[in-house]
Amino acid sequence: MRNYLVVGGSSGIGEALTEILGQSHRVYATYNSHQKSNDGNVSYHPLNVLSDTFDLSFLPEKLDGVAYCPGSILLKPFHRFKDEDFMEDYKLQALGAVKTVRQVLPMIKSGDHPSIVFFSTIAVQRGFNFHSLVSMSKGAIEGLTRSLAAELSPTIRINAVAPALTDTPLAAKLLNTPEKSAAHAEKNPLKKVGTPQDIAATAAYLLSPQSGWITGQIFHVDGGFSSIIK
Repeated sequence: MRNYLVVGGSSGIGEALTEILGQSHRVYATYNSHQKSNDGNVSYHPLNVLSDTFDLSFLPEKLDGVAYCPGSILLKPFHRFKDEDFMEDYKLQALGAVKTVRQVLPMIKSGDHPSIVFFSTIAVQRGFNFHSLVSMSKGAIEGLTRSLAAELSPTIRINAVAPALTDTPLAAKLLNTPEKSAAHAEKNPLKKVGTPQDIAATAAYLLSPQSGWITGQIFHVDGGFSSIIK
């Protein structure tokens, strides 16, 4: 049984990933506002990634994998964003990942075939209206993924998953009517909106020893949206 930390494991993709990993492994999942009760192999712990200090004393001495799942989707015209918006989003999506890895590094260096997974978005590689905020933060995550993969190899593997629009609480405003869901599905080559389970399955694979020859990669799990035109 492996030990995993899932930061942001109580909602959306993080929750789906926690459920998958918890079927066979010990999972330490954190939450901020979506508190959940311990269940089987899964224990939940409060954590605010925006705080100056992290209390990760609940973790074991050895970790085999870490997934950093917190994110946001704030879309509006560039001229309406303030400097503070960019800074807060960067703290959540990029700096929080940095602080997490820094703290768990001794634990994960002791792990068995250890792996770290971050989450990006296809908006980093494709230009979308109103996505300047999230694209900048997630662009930093992609740079961090490749840089850490080089620096921490061959001991620790680092990869990221870049979804298209996925049916999670973060995307609720974009998918809150049947008409909106159908419109987004129609834009996708596979004619569907992604589910948290679609994304979590890839993340679980990247955290497992089965992906042992993969590092420094950005996996686009997006129904073909980033590479196929129909």
